[in-house]
Amino acid sequence: MAYLAQPDQQQKLEWLDGGQFAVLLDSAATDGQLTVGRFTVNKGEAPPYHMHTREDEVFMLLKGTALLWCDDEEMELSEGGIVYLPRNVPHGYRITSDTADLLMMCTPAGIEGMFRHAGRDLASPRPEGFEISPERLAEATDKYGQIILGPPR
Repeated sequence: MAYLAQPDQQQKLEWLDGGQFAVLLDSAATDGQLTVGRFTVNKGEAPPYHMHTREDEVFMLLKGTALLWCDDEEMELSEGGIVYLPRNVPHGYRITSDTADLLMMCTPAGIEGMFRHAGRDLASPRPEGFEISPERLAEATDKYGQIILGPPR
């Protein structure tokens, strides 16, 4: 099954710390096989320390620098670096450059539901007081098979 979506057809979501997550490929586009998303974020953006129970994750730092934690080991990730994170491996990251551009791929698909549940579609008006609160994020992660293990690092 082939699928094509131009940039203006890709859903863009408000994400953590004022960042943006673009859904490039989702379950519907890949028959449940693959999710591909792209983060555009600023310095300091960091998700909670977490692990995925349903999917394996690959992400590539297209632009910028970051610190990465995997099983409590701290590593530096430079521009062009790529990371493979099998399911059930605890991990997290923190952006250390002024801005960063990350490409994320997960298989099987489905994690996009977590981003859609916690985030906000940028094509719709921003509700007054909208925020991705810890409670909202916890609800979304629980619903889509993510486990929050601790605060951002």
